[in-house]
Amino acid sequence: MKYIWQSDNWPELTWEAAKLLPLLTRVSRAQGRLLGKMEGLGFEELKDEAHLTAMTDDVVKSSEIEGEKLPQDEVRSSIARHLEMKHVKNLVPSSRDVDGIVELMTDATTNYALPLTRRRLFKWHASLFPTGRSGLAKIAIGQFRDGPMQVVSGAIGQEKVHYEAPPADRLTQDMAQFLDWFEEPDPDTDPLLVAGLAHFWFVTIHPFDDGNGRIARAIADMALARAEASSRRYYSMSKQIRAERNDYYRMLETSQKGGGDITAWQEWFLSCLHRAIESADATVDTVLQKSRFWQRFAEAPLNERQTKILNRLLDGFEGKLTTTKWAKMTRSSHDTALRDIKDLIERGALVQEKGGGRSTSYALVFDG
Repeated sequence: MKYIWQSDNWPELTWEAAKLLPLLTRVSRAQGRLLGKMEGLGFEELKDEAHLTAMTDDVVKSSEIEGEKLPQDEVRSSIARHLEMKHVKNLVPSSRDVDGIVELMTDATTNYALPLTRRRLFKWHASLFPTGRSGLAKIAIGQFRDGPMQVVSGAIGQEKVHYEAPPADRLTQDMAQFLDWFEEPDPDTDPLLVAGLAHFWFVTIHPFDDGNGRIARAIADMALARAEASSRRYYSMSKQIRAERNDYYRMLETSQKGGGDITAWQEWFLSCLHRAIESADATVDTVLQKSRFWQRFAEAPLNERQTKILNRLLDGFEGKLTTTKWAKMTRSSHDTALRDIKDLIERGALVQEKGGGRSTSYALVFDG
């Protein structure tokens, strides 16, 4: 089987521009509408909140694509600290693993205008694997792999090879070509297509022992930030890719077995980006809803326990909120929990749901 990097014209990748133009136009318009909507908010803290939400989704979902589950509250707290969002409350400690991938993702988008160099990639890779291990396996950190690379699935002895990357002895040359292009892409190529090509090209080279997917998605986010000339991210491409993970892997595998025409990949990437931008509208609405909710209590601040639980509810609390759960989460007595809840009911923040006794539960009231 011949892979795309084995073709005579590698790395000259092409696509049918006329076929992509209608979709490219729709994505550009959706992107412009979202950015215009965010600029119209006026309040910097609201923009920060939307940015923080999107970045949290990006970090969490990019790791989930690779089968790694990160604690969302740790990710959110780490991002807030990295971006120096001093107004964000209820931060929690974060692990080295969380801080590492947050450092990578925030550097890619916050410092999008800085050159992408081999040294910078090595630093990102080292941030991803602070212990020098991927799971139980020891891997080379902050350097290109020195051996073959295959993407496989299945049990030992029954593996299926989905892809074989270029040999290690050509990585220096391949990556030099990629980095030179990334800093000076064809000026006639739409920036959104540059992002799609950057993602595909990097993951095709697969230069590291592990972490190639996450770094490829960070590079695509960096290209999108350059396209928008903004370090603030209001949508999460990784969140959408996670929702479409099977199609994502299938499209990568199919395109890497082609002869240099990546029209299908670019079409999928643009479509996925369009869906990511459209879903961001819901995120923006949630941010606005949360802002209006907290404005109701600006003159009469809540206590720390109340603030903590209301934030949990606003962020999507699983299950029903009961007095017992309140007491457990705030490490308070049942009587204290009940007083806190009754106070919030009187203020119009909570309402008692139907039912009673031990099963009594409470829900948020968004309209004061």
